[in-house]
Amino acid sequence: MSELTQYGFYFDTRKCNGCKACHIACKDKFDAEIGVKPRRVYEYGGGAFSENSNGTVECSVFTYYMSIGCNHCDEPVCVKACPTGAMHKRREDGFVHVATDLCIGCGSCASACPYDAPQLDPVRKVMIKCDGCFERVQEGKQPLCVVGCTQRALDFGKIDELRAKYGEQASIAPLPSADITSPNLIIGTSEMTRPSGSLDGVIQNPDEV
Repeated sequence: MSELTQYGFYFDTRKCNGCKACHIACKDKFDAEIGVKPRRVYEYGGGAFSENSNGTVECSVFTYYMSIGCNHCDEPVCVKACPTGAMHKRREDGFVHVATDLCIGCGSCASACPYDAPQLDPVRKVMIKCDGCFERVQEGKQPLCVVGCTQRALDFGKIDELRAKYGEQASIAPLPSADITSPNLIIGTSEMTRPSGSLDGVIQNPDEV
């Protein structure tokens, strides 16, 4: 049996300005209903201003953005949770897909996924999620979110090539630890980013994600 080809995403927190062009491009592809967000942009921040005894002020305020969809994990818990086999991982590209003809919209995959990737289409009553724009990838094109990124904060390709170029960091707040599902995701960090599980900040835009 041939070895699995695995694609993945790189996201650079140092470049993203939170414009949500990636979010819109992905939502438009799926013609997603209101409230369904196959790709989301989290704003994570915290800190405070504090006054010293000498009257000077110190600032520890920080904020950064995190664009996230499906990470097409090596250990996709959504696949394990699916009772019908609708959620499956493709060998030809490593993308985790939903076979909508088998999906019963039970939401088991959504309950299992720590990244909130599978979401219920309230009209069709099936789960939808990032599919890696597999049709475009087959034609040698980039996914729509990558093409639409105004700051070039997103990159895409074979995960081994991306890791050789960018490293292997994939655990920052507000995301869960990468140890849970082994996501095919790499994140460019800065002095502002906090590790997964950090209590230094909170999601600043909960209504948008």
